[in-house]
Amino acid sequence: MKKLILKKAYQDSSSVLDQQKRAAVAYSIRYADELNAEQLQAVMHDTGAALVIAGAGTGKTRTLTYRVARLIEDGVPPESILLLTFTRKAASEMLRRAAQLLDGRCEAVSGGTFHSFAHGYLRSVGKALTALGYESNFSVLDQSDAEDVMNLLRSQYVESSAAKERKRRFPRKDTLIDIVSKAVNCQTSIESVVLNDYPQFAEDISDIQQLCYRYAMYKRHHNLMDYDDLLAVFLELMHSNPELKRHAQRRYQYIMVDEYQDTNALQHALVLTLAGLHENVLVVGDDAQSIYAFRGANVDHILRFPEAFRHCRIIRLEENYRSTQPILSLANEIMRRAVWRYDKELYSRKAGSTFPAIIQAEDEQQQSQFVVQQIMEYYEEGISLEDIAVLIRSSYHSFDLEIELNRANIPYRKFGGIKFIETAHVKDVIAHLRVLVNPKDIVSWNRILLLLEGVGPRTANAVIQALLDGRITLHEWRNLRNIVRNDEQIALLFGLLERLEQSTATVGEKVWQVIDYYRPRMKNTYDDYKKRLKDIEVVGSIAERYRSLSALLADMAIEPPIEAVEDITTPSRDEETLTLSTIHSAKGLEWRVVFILWALDGRFPPVRAWETQESLEEERRLFYVACTRAKERLFITYPINIFDRESGMVLSKVSRFLDGVDETIAERYILLRE
Repeated sequence: MKKLILKKAYQDSSSVLDQQKRAAVAYSIRYADELNAEQLQAVMHDTGAALVIAGAGTGKTRTLTYRVARLIEDGVPPESILLLTFTRKAASEMLRRAAQLLDGRCEAVSGGTFHSFAHGYLRSVGKALTALGYESNFSVLDQSDAEDVMNLLRSQYVESSAAKERKRRFPRKDTLIDIVSKAVNCQTSIESVVLNDYPQFAEDISDIQQLCYRYAMYKRHHNLMDYDDLLAVFLELMHSNPELKRHAQRRYQYIMVDEYQDTNALQHALVLTLAGLHENVLVVGDDAQSIYAFRGANVDHILRFPEAFRHCRIIRLEENYRSTQPILSLANEIMRRAVWRYDKELYSRKAGSTFPAIIQAEDEQQQSQFVVQQIMEYYEEGISLEDIAVLIRSSYHSFDLEIELNRANIPYRKFGGIKFIETAHVKDVIAHLRVLVNPKDIVSWNRILLLLEGVGPRTANAVIQALLDGRITLHEWRNLRNIVRNDEQIALLFGLLERLEQSTATVGEKVWQVIDYYRPRMKNTYDDYKKRLKDIEVVGSIAERYRSLSALLADMAIEPPIEAVEDITTPSRDEETLTLSTIHSAKGLEWRVVFILWALDGRFPPVRAWETQESLEEERRLFYVACTRAKERLFITYPINIFDRESGMVLSKVSRFLDGVDETIAERYILLRE
């Protein structure tokens, strides 16, 4: 990626602010009194393009809300204002607040999510859609519906003679839908997505392309659109019908977009298309919080936004209303080293002098025990568990902590991925261990037998019945050939279990043997097996601390929560829970006390992120987001001497994002056992 050069704003900001302060006096809402200087600039911005760089906690929602009210006070028809957000809840909340500021006219503003807006517009154009092969009464497929359609087409392909001759596993329906979706949202080719995300199917690219084409034709033939089609067809309609495009541009005279750093190629194109010649588009976002590349978001859209317009004013919101200055100083330092960024310096008037703490632990267990100890101390001081969060880079980073939290009887909710014992691949590994402890565990037997190539429900049932009848056991299983045909895979399984049952190896050694046996079967079962490898390796690492399989399995039997972060209600003190969340799921939220786990180079950022500058910079932004969730106290912990099986390296260095941060910004500690 080439170095970015930002264009200077076309007006002097100080003179503009003076004009706006004078103009604001005439309004019924006291804009100049209720907004800081930078927010006021954004709210009073009139025509032309504007980019509002809103740092974490700087009041971007407040800014958008007041601008909606100000435009309507100026006589702009509400229906000509288009407010685009990433959640319906966000749009509704902004318009509700604007209505409280002004009046009910604000509720007539157009907008919502990108997809809901496109859906409503496509419904309204009637016969214009027929030119693209659709009727206005098209049906919208949800994720499950889309996978069912793809599965129908996939089944037809798998049954074809060409597929049977190849004798290779073909991508599953959910993988195929993911490939199509990424290609559409990122405006790239099927081939590119397969090679980048699913290289194991490189030899099948031609067939995947053909199947995706059939999927597109099937939808059009049956008047169906999936979620991504809503935006893609909207843009296709705009480009194929110039008159309709001019009408849409005249209709939406003032466009505002929230969280612009999260836009994908389709959403970015939609904004530019609607902006047209009037260019009255104001977008709000923070390049430092662009963390959703895996969903198709591209930070380039906000970084290069000024280049898309003849004149684009850049306004920076830098006063933070959430965190103390020491926390912001660390966040500023982390982003100061970013390769691609807008210059900004967050500052706060909030009282607080406690520095963030960077803490080295001798191993993962000590890290978990320290976090639990601190949580209990804060709780005893009167800080609610609801005001404390533990943030993790990846879901598997919390597995050990979850065990310690349960031992300490600290209730918690986990967000951004289900608890590790509930993931299918971890369940597979655990099932092998369960039959060692309880050979009559029919559910676990069924699970591990169905993992074997060529073994279906009928064969699995025959083996299980033989186990229940006593015709075979973990020690006496050589007569399998008298019970089932093609018993090679089953014999390998029983051979492994017999060796493990008779072995004097440690619990950890036994679990690693199961993992080594399971890896090739996982590769054949899950298209995204590479992403799952770390999870099962964590099971092996945790097992090394146990003296019995029974104790390990008992500690792993944890009930997972099902709530979403946004749906948490305020509980009583007896019902309150700690928040345990991935950083991606914590974006936009805040807590008094925040712990960031595994700030170890090779884990955060992960080893795979070292491969490209783009990946590394996204990890830096993710670290920044994590730090800026804290209001008063921030603890960053990392264990040392961690062996990474993927790279073959021993990881012992603090995250490179903290390397060189001196004592004037953060305090460093080493944990010692008493």
